[in-house]
Amino acid sequence: MDADPTELVETLRSVQWRLRRHAHADVEDLGITPAQGRVLRTVARSAAPPRMGEVAAQLHIAPRSLTDLVDPLEQAGLLQRLPDPDNRRSLLLRVTPRGADVLGELRRRSHRTAVGAFAVLAPDERATLLALLRRVEEALPAPPP
Repeated sequence: MDADPTELVETLRSVQWRLRRHAHADVEDLGITPAQGRVLRTVARSAAPPRMGEVAAQLHIAPRSLTDLVDPLEQAGLLQRLPDPDNRRSLLLRVTPRGADVLGELRRRSHRTAVGAFAVLAPDERATLLALLRRVEEALPAPPP
């Protein structure tokens, strides 16, 4: 039996919405929003402090939107803006030690939420789901910048 593609998309949206609701609960008492958590994760994954423009591009958001996310993170002492030695007009971002602590707790909570969400699937089903979603993701054209 073939699944209706529209129903697949709607179900994915519903799952994403529910996971986002859990993400809000995961960060509620950490003093950050889920979007700010994504900024912290993106900066922390970089081998060297990334430029703000690079982070905005990775998150698929406008640089101005990133500024609105970075400002409160910097004010809370979780993220630091640094001058870019190679480009006077650019700023680099670095997670502070306090930000790393918050990020570690966020990762623990996110992992717990993910484990709970996918516990209804057997390990081989989770692997198959991941492989299928990656295949669909790769087949879709990249969004415009």
